[in-house]
Amino acid sequence: MDPVHYDYLASFLLGASGLSLGNNKEYLLESRLIPLAQSMGWNGIPELITQLRLGRDKNLEDAVVEAMTTNETSFFRDKKPFEVMTSHIFPELVKSRATRRTIRIWCAAGATGQEPYSIAMTILENFPELRNWHIEMLITDISQQALGRSKEGVYSQFEIQRGLPVKLLMKHFEQNDKGWKVKEDLKKGMRWERFNLLDSYNRFGVFDLIMCRNVLIYFENKTKGDILDRMSKQLASDGYLMLGSAETILGITESYQKIPGLESGVYETIQGKVGATR
Repeated sequence: MDPVHYDYLASFLLGASGLSLGNNKEYLLESRLIPLAQSMGWNGIPELITQLRLGRDKNLEDAVVEAMTTNETSFFRDKKPFEVMTSHIFPELVKSRATRRTIRIWCAAGATGQEPYSIAMTILENFPELRNWHIEMLITDISQQALGRSKEGVYSQFEIQRGLPVKLLMKHFEQNDKGWKVKEDLKKGMRWERFNLLDSYNRFGVFDLIMCRNVLIYFENKTKGDILDRMSKQLASDGYLMLGSAETILGITESYQKIPGLESGVYETIQGKVGATR
């Protein structure tokens, strides 16, 4: 790949989505963007870049970002976050929200939906008293295709086998000709919206739990810090935000400090609390 083309695409992706491509990712660009270019009737990446430079086609820009987005996920991924939800986070929220009986959750970078459905199963299986509460879950992702799959809630046998216990499969899913479909009861209170983490969060209001796992690893430190600081303003004063196992706040932001006694690496800020699972 021409270095000029590489630099242009790296700059475009950084500005459009925050994705930091880094060096020596030519193979990744070619494997994902050549098929996209060909699907639009172009010979390859140079013609795609020519169209991008014109700046007239927002759909093309979105398609390039979507092609470069990684949607790797699985049910109950890493397990530890869901153990912390069961042992600490939801018991605390049940006590502190007993009067208003409302909990708001934001799954940022919710990908194809395994994480939000895992949270819903965690609640239903461990906190039956919350069935009569208003549990609202906002699921966002920059990929419209991933969001569509999340909302549909249909998974292949391979996807089901990645982390979902058989007991929960039989209880919360039903089989159809496409695979396994989430039962409607599990979708109660869920809302899906395409969203770029570089945009303003203000219209979303305040949340009790924000999940932003395994996405910040693709951003530069300055962008990570900006996202974390802005997310803290969307947390209730006793709310939580959980990061992925490969993510850290060290050297990124000084807004948080560790909460003693929680091995999962839970931090607190003057705005709320953040848990980075280890």
